[in-house]
Amino acid sequence: MHWLRHRRWLALAAGLDALGVALLAAWIDRERDGFLENQLPLLVMLVAMYLSLGWLFGSFTLVKLRRLRWSQLVLRLTITSAATTASAAVLGWLLRTPPEVTLLHRGSLLPLFALAALWSGGVRLLLRQLAHATRQDQWEIVSLPEEQEAIRSEWERIGAIKAPPIHSFSQDMAQLVAGPPGNESSGLALSQGVLNQPDGLDACVLALGEGRPVTSLALAAEQELQRIPPRWVVDRWLLFSDLGDQGSGGFERQLKRYADVVVSLLLLIFCAPVLAVAAVLIRLSDGGPVLYHQLRTGLQGKPFEVIKLRTMVPDAEDEGEAIWSGPNDGRITPVGQWLRRTRLDELPQLINVLQGEMSLIGPRPERPELETDLERRIPNYRLRHRIRPGLSGWAQVNMPYSSTVEDAELKLSYDLYYLRNSDAWLDLLILLKTIKIVLKASGR
Repeated sequence: MHWLRHRRWLALAAGLDALGVALLAAWIDRERDGFLENQLPLLVMLVAMYLSLGWLFGSFTLVKLRRLRWSQLVLRLTITSAATTASAAVLGWLLRTPPEVTLLHRGSLLPLFALAALWSGGVRLLLRQLAHATRQDQWEIVSLPEEQEAIRSEWERIGAIKAPPIHSFSQDMAQLVAGPPGNESSGLALSQGVLNQPDGLDACVLALGEGRPVTSLALAAEQELQRIPPRWVVDRWLLFSDLGDQGSGGFERQLKRYADVVVSLLLLIFCAPVLAVAAVLIRLSDGGPVLYHQLRTGLQGKPFEVIKLRTMVPDAEDEGEAIWSGPNDGRITPVGQWLRRTRLDELPQLINVLQGEMSLIGPRPERPELETDLERRIPNYRLRHRIRPGLSGWAQVNMPYSSTVEDAELKLSYDLYYLRNSDAWLDLLILLKTIKIVLKASGR
């Protein structure tokens, strides 16, 4: 689970936050002559509230930001602390807590979460220092000189990760194979240009003989970037021949389908009032239809009609030509802006999930008219059709809405990662990230 390794520092921050809140609560309660042993379930609730609101407002991502500004640190932790204090106060009011429940007193909550914010700030600064001090590049890249700039640009395309050392391939590989002092355990990731050289495979044998792991650039990106740039995938059958929706284990496939049906039904029932309000607002805004049907490409490249709440003006494509939707698109209605930001416009696609045309989690289906051009301009594009399309996916929770061919290529790199690494735990992570996007209304 490559994605799990990337989140070990976030998990450590969450554990230290929980410890800090518990210790501070014990100290404050003792100073107020309370009885903490009688309030342990309440303490667990307060810790859970602090951690969940910290996750929602992005306090944990402060650990992995490439550049941390003091304003970011102060703002996110202050909002988390204030929101937790307010939520706990509301909880105390709803429960009508007696005086002996000291944890929910204003005199306890204010100092508790003010000090918790300071503790969390110190934790994040400490973990950033530790992560920097203990960082060791798992891979060093060997490429041809003309490939280096493109590799570095692709590696650093999404902000937080710095490219590992990139070396030029030469006839004398002995010094490169030996590795720099203190980093002997790193492996070598060879570009396709190097592997195509007459003595490229000799470099692999030499490195393996010295005990250094060797891999391709695509597999190194999979581990470090959690995406696979499609232009680095050359032997696609080696990477993807045994994967996909039809090739996965029977039990796992049935379990995912069962979860799709059960969760979709529950969501449709739970969100029915929201859908009804959205339908009324859409109808009142311009009198046009509520639902929008659009042809998309599904599993194995088979077309199907996706169902969405209409977010654009009627007849947004008068000439019948597929047009990318970009920022500040004038065709999007005011109600549609809100629906897109909360991603509520996607909810009717739960019907597509129930019909078996989609899954809850998977690559987002694209329009056939756009895919014709994308398949011509982006290598390995059709690989994404090896798995059932989804309501949300790894690309949707890691990047903004795609509106250009370059965005579509970046989106495909995440889809290829999901294709190779999809399991129940990754699906759960995507689901949690999707919920966060909906709660923060940060979609588009």
